[in-house]
Amino acid sequence: MALKRLTSSPSFPSLPNLLFKSLSTPRSFSSASTEDEKILTIETSVPFTGHKCDPPSRTIDTTPKELMGFFHDMALMRRMEIAADSLYKAKLIRGFCHLYDGQEAVAVGMEAAITKKDSIITAYRDHCIYLGRGGTLLEAFSELMGRRAGCSKGKGGSMHFYKKESGFYGGHGIVGAQIPLGCGIAFAQKYSKDETVTFALYGDGAANQGQLFEALNIAALWDLPAILVCENNHYGMGTAEWRAAKSPSYYKRGDYVPGLKVDGMDALAVKQACKFAKEHALKNGPIILEMDTYRYHGHSMSDPGSTYRTRDEISGVRQERDPIERVRKLILAHDLATASDLKDIEKEVRKQVDEAIAQAKESPMPDPSELFTNVYVKGYGVESFGADRKEVRAVLP
Repeated sequence: MALKRLTSSPSFPSLPNLLFKSLSTPRSFSSASTEDEKILTIETSVPFTGHKCDPPSRTIDTTPKELMGFFHDMALMRRMEIAADSLYKAKLIRGFCHLYDGQEAVAVGMEAAITKKDSIITAYRDHCIYLGRGGTLLEAFSELMGRRAGCSKGKGGSMHFYKKESGFYGGHGIVGAQIPLGCGIAFAQKYSKDETVTFALYGDGAANQGQLFEALNIAALWDLPAILVCENNHYGMGTAEWRAAKSPSYYKRGDYVPGLKVDGMDALAVKQACKFAKEHALKNGPIILEMDTYRYHGHSMSDPGSTYRTRDEISGVRQERDPIERVRKLILAHDLATASDLKDIEKEVRKQVDEAIAQAKESPMPDPSELFTNVYVKGYGVESFGADRKEVRAVLP
């Protein structure tokens, strides 16, 4: 990412107050800058590539507050995922678990361009998307460990985070199944005329799913405000994209639907692309965004991530494209904070994560009766009862 300084930048105002603001505290990234902030203009090193559309400008306006927020939020997400790795190995997290470290720029950049009235739906790599939507560390770790304080009451686990009140319609375990659901949400948004959009996220491994093209077809027919986001981390489980896709240019896959290829390791580029996509979708219907990103961990916890790619490849991406390090360099180049200040943020983030884990461990397991809740409309369906809960009573409409 090339740096361009248009104005002299003061030292960052009220640094301690802003650095440790919880991610769950709403921030309006799109609002006008306050008087003590200067507009910084950054030019991305990688241009956007468009399909059936003119790509947005590579020149992006940001503020010290936004850059510091990006650094804090991505550091928090990274630490959460590293901690989840340790908890899984300690057998405190069971079942499936898919980590997002390396892809954090997609989550924070997307949030910077939209509001909580817009909707997001994603696949099973959902922890950081949930955090970006305003979820708390306590809710996240409690859900991962199957505890009652979890965002899905401990019943969803890693793949099924959910926060409807913030427009997050979940992680989904069935590959590609969230895409038609996302287009359905976009249909509701168009029907209600509320000028909001839905981002439906999927990976390159799901990009060959037939339901993607079926949903895209109807979305284009009806000009739905749906933005399909392919998080291309270049491996579908252990299969490289070139082995699974004759055409790995996923942003072109929509044919008659416009697309945009984005550097998904650059939070500001993601912000610019998502802002562009939202404006397009509200006026013209669906668009595809291909986020060129990378995951550091394996596909899931059963995948070491090193049998189908080299360690040199992973370390090379860390050194050259890591989203957190890119923002760190911007902050230091514009004298917004010192290296010591940023280290303090990372220390505070570790503390926040450790405290949340400790609290999550204290949360009780769900009552067994919870197995039968949130399945049917309240008052209908099947209820188990009796001393051993082997008797069943059905209530029909």
